[in-house]
Amino acid sequence: MKAFEIQEFGNLVCTERPQPQPKFGEVLVKVKAVSLNYRDILMVKGLYNPHLPLPVIPCSDGAGEVVSVGEGVTRVKPGDRVAGIFMQKWLSGNLTTEATKSALGGEVDGMLAEYVVLAEDGVVHIPSHLSDTEAATLPCAAVTAWHALIEGGLKPGETVLVMGTGGVSLFALQFAVMAGARVIVTSSSDEKLERVKQLGASDIINYKSVPKWEKQVLALTEGIGVDYVVEVGGANTLSKSLKAVKIGGQISLIGVLAGVQAEFNPLPAVMKGVRIQGIFVGSRQMFEAMNRAINVHKLCPVCDCVFPFESAPEALSYMQIGSHCGKITIKF
Repeated sequence: MKAFEIQEFGNLVCTERPQPQPKFGEVLVKVKAVSLNYRDILMVKGLYNPHLPLPVIPCSDGAGEVVSVGEGVTRVKPGDRVAGIFMQKWLSGNLTTEATKSALGGEVDGMLAEYVVLAEDGVVHIPSHLSDTEAATLPCAAVTAWHALIEGGLKPGETVLVMGTGGVSLFALQFAVMAGARVIVTSSSDEKLERVKQLGASDIINYKSVPKWEKQVLALTEGIGVDYVVEVGGANTLSKSLKAVKIGGQISLIGVLAGVQAEFNPLPAVMKGVRIQGIFVGSRQMFEAMNRAINVHKLCPVCDCVFPFESAPEALSYMQIGSHCGKITIKF
């Protein structure tokens, strides 16, 4: 079978590997599509984990069809359409150290291969109305957004601040709208902001033309601030998020797109009683709850473009440019 490997950092190579076979409690999945996350770029470059043992197959997110199962498997059967969960050992409850070591596309081979073997506990059934490429976007970005907002207790009528138009941000927008919340979205592109309005955003802010966007957020909320911030910027935007969130609000720390190092004054968080929570994707239980909601509402992920399997390196390069709106996918 064909698979892409990181053989040395900075280089993604297509190789031939023996087709794996499922053992007891495992399933063999023919991968139909993969979606990319910013983590994948960092992984290939060696910036996510410079001590990662190589070679390794990257990409945490993929969907496909079960073609065979090992002995003892009861959760799925051949012919089922499934997606792998991001952390193969985070099934429910709180995140554990053991679970963090089971993330696909890192210490465990990922989904950028024609066939993969996963534990039966490490897959979920995908909503039937979704295409393979749409379903492939769910394991990381969608579950992360669901964890931050719906598992975080978002209620109808509350207000959410979403940054940008990447995968997590757009899923956060869609879930918040689905939950009956008001959503404020920031972006540097007027074209993308028009797109998010079509998806249900209540208010939009171009942070290039309004660099002090946190003041605009306060103005839009009559000086109160938002209930939730989906913080994908990182160190360089966190101080602005603290100004934009209301007293007793929640900031979900997810990304580092704007940097990992900056001066940070924790006093505003203390004075406003803000809850700052790191969100590292989510459990299988969260994934399955999210899929039920997606199925009921017939929600469709926002996909920017689809690359063929052979063009996986080009797909990563396109993602690094940062001009996409929604998810970048690879179809087999």
